[in-house]
Amino acid sequence: MPLSPNFEPMEAKIIRQKFLEFFKEKGHAILPSAPVIPENDPTVLFTTAGMHPLVPFLLGQPHPLGKRLADAQKCVRTDDIDEVGDETHLTFFEMLGNWSLGDYFKKDAIEWSFEFLTSKKWLGIPVGKLAVSAFEGDANAPKDTEASETWKRLGIPEHKIVFLPKKNNWWGPAGQSGPCGPDTEMFYWVGQGEPPVESNPGNDERNWVEIWNDVFMQYNKTMEGKFEPLKQKNVDTGMGLERVAAVMQGVKSIYETDLFTPILEKIATLTPTPYSDKKDSYRIIADHLRTATFMAADGVLPSNVDQGYVMRRLMRRAIRHGKALNINEDFTAIVAKKVIHIFGEAYPEVSRHEAKILEAFRAEEERFRKTLGHGLQEFGKLAQTITTGTINGIDAFHLYDTYGFPIEMTMELAKEKGLSVDKAGFEAAFQEHQAKSRAGAEQKFKGGLQDHSEETTKLHTATHLLHAALRKILGPNATQKGSNITAERLRFDFGSPDKLTPDQLKQVEQFVNDAIAADVKVVCENMTPDEAKASGVMGLFDAKYGDQVKVYTIEGFSKEICGGPHVEHTGQLKSFKILKEEASSAGIRRIKATVGK
Repeated sequence: MPLSPNFEPMEAKIIRQKFLEFFKEKGHAILPSAPVIPENDPTVLFTTAGMHPLVPFLLGQPHPLGKRLADAQKCVRTDDIDEVGDETHLTFFEMLGNWSLGDYFKKDAIEWSFEFLTSKKWLGIPVGKLAVSAFEGDANAPKDTEASETWKRLGIPEHKIVFLPKKNNWWGPAGQSGPCGPDTEMFYWVGQGEPPVESNPGNDERNWVEIWNDVFMQYNKTMEGKFEPLKQKNVDTGMGLERVAAVMQGVKSIYETDLFTPILEKIATLTPTPYSDKKDSYRIIADHLRTATFMAADGVLPSNVDQGYVMRRLMRRAIRHGKALNINEDFTAIVAKKVIHIFGEAYPEVSRHEAKILEAFRAEEERFRKTLGHGLQEFGKLAQTITTGTINGIDAFHLYDTYGFPIEMTMELAKEKGLSVDKAGFEAAFQEHQAKSRAGAEQKFKGGLQDHSEETTKLHTATHLLHAALRKILGPNATQKGSNITAERLRFDFGSPDKLTPDQLKQVEQFVNDAIAADVKVVCENMTPDEAKASGVMGLFDAKYGDQVKVYTIEGFSKEICGGPHVEHTGQLKSFKILKEEASSAGIRRIKATVGK
């Protein structure tokens, strides 16, 4: 990805800084990054896009800081975890974004995107290296000529503007219904020389890389499939820092940017295996431990459920690849320390929780090394039972799923014993497992940030009352450790060393039902974090809040910082019923409950 002669390389931290400075000059309030664990609506596992923390405001709630917002948001996506190690896939990334909540729209958004990309004061990318796409139109929405005409007026030649269908240039809705609209995407030429006249992102995907996406939320898709104009039209943009850094540093891979090279160099000091021999393993370790570091900074610990399970999977996959690099000492905390050094300035919570992060890494690595030992014993037993000369795919997958053995390790061990492995059978078992996992994830993500249905809203409010009840009856240490809400029930994890007695459960249930019977109004106020703290609000005040927060008060019962959907008064919940109380993990209990229909 050679740079033009007049195109100077730029550090990633400078790109991040310039982006926020640019939009501050355009009247945007700069938001701190929300945690990778959604703190205001804990019904999805991770913050997967810059817009996730802002969904209530995109749907019409007024934001405390106004109608123009921008930030650098920490994001986690694990859908493509098996692709990590190539040139582009990551599990953690930074999304630079700017939003208009019913303020400016298409013209201003495109003009500012062009200015930031091409002005020498900002990124200074030559116009000749850029191309764009816009929505081609269909039966539900017209061709986006407003976007294309704006690009032409700014200087993008017509042959570098391509119209593409919904699968390319349309965002949303996230569920069956909700806000959606056309987008326009910006691409950078990564081919040799200057881009040919006939080449564009629609016919030459290999040589054009997308670097920015401006989404224009101007429709609402109804449950009946109709697309109706939105009263509040929004702009939601996203620019992946890692990808733009690759462009601005003239490298072909995100792993060659200054966001990753120091991590890879640290790994190289721990192994006799050169990077060129095991590039994939180096990259997987760097990516996975970077992601796990940010998870730990936001309060996640390795476990067998929810976010903790994902963190454990990432760490154990990294440890397995450490074994492939012949790293025979504990190394995850060493790599995490380098990640903290790189990102601590931009995200102070990473530095602030360094001791906690490193301890979590050391404990998990020690635990997994013991698991590996058990797995080797299991393999030895299995090998003794083989009479056909081939380990079947289901057994190979069992070693992978239970003991963390990659198929390559199983095949190496089998070869030493004169055995082969049914790799096709393993792949079939693996694919079946992935299909089940995706189906489970789809179910889990129902009731997420996009879900403001009546039942989900009622259950979301009920979690506030449940939290207050537990703290009143068990004491102040019974704080929230996790939550999951679907339209059918709530699940709430909280700190407690002991199982609740039947009498305690009865008291908790009665507290919530008393609040419902009182039919108290749910009041929302905007406050500064200091004002909220002084007023006795529940919130994680070592977390990084913006200048204003939303505080929901249920007078006499609950007062918490939140940004999710709530009922107007508690009587709408009708009733509250605890379905089950059980252990979640060491020192953490779990309650499942429902409200009246």
